[in-house]
Parts: sequence; C-alpha cells; structure tokens
Amino acid sequence: MTPFPKYPKYKDSGVEWLGDVPEHWEVRRNLGIFDERKEANLPNAELLSVTQDRGIIRQSEITVKKDSSNDDKTKYKVVKVGDLAYNKMRAWQGALGISTFDGIVSPAYVVLTPRNPKLSKFFHYLFRTNEFITEANRLSYGLCGDMNSLRYEHFKTSYSVIPPDRDIDRIVAFLDEKTAEIDTLIAKKQRQIELLDEQKAILINRAVTRGLAPQAELQDSDIPWIGPIPKHWQIRKLGAVVSFVSGATPSKDRNDFWNGGVPWISPKDMKRLRIDSSEDTITPAALKHTNIKLLPPGTVLIVVRGMILARTVPIGLNTVPATINQDIKGMDVNQMVMSPEYLLTMLTACQDMLTPLIEESGHGTRCLRTESLKTVMIPTPPRHEQDELVIRVQAINDASTSAKSKLESQIQTLQTLRSTLIAHAVTGKIKV
Repeated sequence: MTPFPKYPKYKDSGVEWLGDVPEHWEVRRNLGIFDERKEANLPNAELLSVTQDRGIIRQSEITVKKDSSNDDKTKYKVVKVGDLAYNKMRAWQGALGISTFDGIVSPAYVVLTPRNPKLSKFFHYLFRTNEFITEANRLSYGLCGDMNSLRYEHFKTSYSVIPPDRDIDRIVAFLDEKTAEIDTLIAKKQRQIELLDEQKAILINRAVTRGLAPQAELQDSDIPWIGPIPKHWQIRKLGAVVSFVSGATPSKDRNDFWNGGVPWISPKDMKRLRIDSSEDTITPAALKHTNIKLLPPGTVLIVVRGMILARTVPIGLNTVPATINQDIKGMDVNQMVMSPEYLLTMLTACQDMLTPLIEESGHGTRCLRTESLKTVMIPTPPRHEQDELVIRVQAINDASTSAKSKLESQIQTLQTLRSTLIAHAVTGKIKV
C-alpha cells in the first residue's frame, strides 16, 4: 500500500480504542453525538435487517431468510434514511450500519440518529472497524460471549471521534471510492473461483464419462446423465458391483463400549474424501458383543440419512479399519470389477445422479434408500483405465485447488487492505 501522509499534529484521545487522533479532531461521548430513535407503531412499513457484511438492507433481499417474526409489528422501531442501527446481540460482530431506506427493525435493535447528519456515513465506517468491535465487546454484557448485548445505556457512555466537516467529507468520499474499487476486485476474483469450480466439474465429468482417449470410439449409454461412453466400457448397476453394509450404534449405557480407539464414523466425520479417524470411537468389546461390523480399509461410505442430504450427498472412503453408525452405508466393492477409488471418484463427481433419489422421511430428515442406490448406473472402464482416471481426476482437483488457494489468498489480502484503509482513515492515522 502506498504510504499516505499523516496530519501535522496528534494528541492522546484518552480513549483506548481510538489511540492518538489528529489534534484538531474532537473526542466526545456518544451521548452528545446521537439521539436514540424510539418511534414505533408503523407496522406496515418496510421491514429492514442489519447484516455484518452489508449493513442495513431490505429483509426481502435476504433470499434465504423468511419473515418468521411476530405478525404484530406495532412495537418495531422506525428507521429513517441516515439513521444508524445495530443489533444489540451482534454489535460486537459488526452488525451495524447506516440506512438508505425508511422502514422498521426488530425491537431488539438500537436506532441512532446523529445530530450532525454528515456523520452518518462516517460512523457507518467507524463503527464497523475491528477497533470499535473490540470496544463494543467491552461494553456488552451477557451470560457468555455469544449472548453479549450492547444496550444503548452502555453505548452512550463510550467516546467517539468527531472530525471537522471538511475532513468528514473528504474521508467519506475517499472511502466510498476506494472500497468500491476493492469490492470490484474482490468480486472479480470470487467470480474466477466460481469459473474454476465450473471448469473443474466439466473436466472431471468428461473424464469419468468419456475416458482419457479423445479419439476413442463412442457408443450411446442410453442413460441421459452419462451420455455417450467409450465403446469398450460397460454400464453396471451399483448393486451389481457392491455389497451394502449397515451401521449401528452400540448401547450408550455401556461405558465399556465407548472411547476404545476403534473409529466409529458418523455423518459429522464425512467432510473428507479419505477418512482415517473419527470424533467418536468404540471398543473391541462393542465389536464382540453387538452386531456392529468392522469395515476393512477401502470401503466406500455414503451418508444415507440426515438433514445434510438437503445440500449434498457426503461420500468417503475409510483408510483404516472402521465402524459406521446407522446414518451411513458401507459399500464393499467387488475389486475384480471396480476399484474403490474409482467408485469414490465417480460418485463424488456425479452428485446429480444421486440427488433425485433423496426422499423425505419426516421432521426435515432425508434419506437415500438402499433399493434406490442399487439401481444407480455406473460407467465401468477396464480396471487399468479406472486407475488412470483416478490419477487424472486427482490432478484436476489438485490444479484447481492450487489456483483457488492463490485467488483466496489475494481476496484475503484485499479484504485486509480494505479494513486497514477504513480503520486508518476514520481514526486519523492517515490523512486522505
């Protein structure tokens, strides 16, 4: 970052979170800067929400969030354009911002009206800095960190910095411009990551359905999601190449069944493709006195019941002897026909063929029935080609992961630059 000039003289603000500030800036208690807006009884006004990422937005913009609040909104607080509002329970996380809309917010929010309207945007930047978030955390009270609440009576006792109007105008204009530039760069890099994911999916899907020989003669598979496949490949039902193994839970009342070092894999462990450990373990006694089975390394595991099936179908392969709970099925692969690594690669790459098989089983839980899984059609190249495909897909994954890692690092650098510019400008550490 190009060094910015500093102000000619600084003074000790007397406020820990502000530190030294320009000599001509004022430091005042929030009580003298803001009025708390307590207006209510506009139940038909537009419902607004305060977010960490974007400040105050229309709740209708949050597509994943439904209005589940009480129908009676007469006690909801009025927000006017230029007001600041924060969520008392999340101010210490940065859930605060300026409103560009008239509307209403939950009674759990605090609505602030700066006495000098010029200060609205300035405080939008100042109060979203890590420095103020630290101060908000200090002022918040609750039973524990996650329950801390920043009440207005505590907020008003804190101090904030007040630059002259000419400095405010310059700082806000600078930050509006620079943050927009940085946000545009971040958005471009995020789009590049999306394109990398799309490219990876296309390359892997093509590899596992067309093989690695571009000139191979093709035949119609008669299966829409697969399309044409090399003529020397076969199509097999999953049930013809694997034996399904069910999981179970040893009695929780038997202390001698638990914490014994034998991995007991449950859906929470299925975040990795290759699983060599589990959060919970059982004992050899549990294996001996229950019907739970020890699966050999190389068993392909698939989650078949649970709420996470709403998003994806977690699949993995145990690399050590392990047991599974009842929400997972083990697939013991006939290795004369198919390698476990190839099946893992195929099922991971082609999630679209599994999601239509998911059924509701009540209370938000979903399931993949074994009888449905048995009917899944798997393109099957000769064994030596399966091994080559696994290596190829791993190379595609590695290249994509490396490229994404670089982009994510660049995004992190830009986000840090953005935060630093804002914090330094609104606390007077640099003159812009």
